Amino acid sequence: MSTIAEVAKGRLGGRSVRRIVYSEDDIATRVSELAEEITGHYAADDHLLVLGLLKGSFIFMSDLVRRVQRPLQLDFLVASSYGSGTVSSGDLRLLYDPGASLRGRSVVIVEDIIDSGHTLQRLIPLLREREPRSLDVCTLLHKRIAPLDPDARWVGFDAPPEFLVGYGLDHAEDFRHLPFIASL
Repeated sequence: MSTIAEVAKGRLGGRSVRRIVYSEDDIATRVSELAEEITGHYAADDHLLVLGLLKGSFIFMSDLVRRVQRPLQLDFLVASSYGSGTVSSGDLRLLYDPGASLRGRSVVIVEDIIDSGHTLQRLIPLLREREPRSLDVCTLLHKRIAPLDPDARWVGFDAPPEFLVGYGLDHAEDFRHLPFIASL
């Protein structure tokens, strides 16, 4: 059985992890800062809905919402554009649509990583049609490859141009469980 230490040294399931890009401590500190920023942005009586893009955002979203000091509700959306590859295919598949009403609510979309931006470019117009009061994006990682409209209001880290795994990010469903973010 592999330990986190063995993963950090470079091997898990026959795949190489090149380096740890963001440590567990780096992530925890930045998530707390993002939660503080989100708390300060919304009024206590806002009808805040945090909408997570699964599967990648689930760990980040869980840590984030537990630190936001505002009443909020949660829902999820499942979209996929990677499959088993390491580059976005550009084809977006919507697998689960949120059940919560967005009308008149302050909505924060939580994303694990903005890479090509295709997922958000397809989702944001769909969500705007549902008439939220506001629609903002919080992402843990942003590669800044393509301009987005709107761009993420909250960004954890500007990501290097590498394929990253861990803390919810995967390669073919592997590596999500790692408490740090590594380059594959």
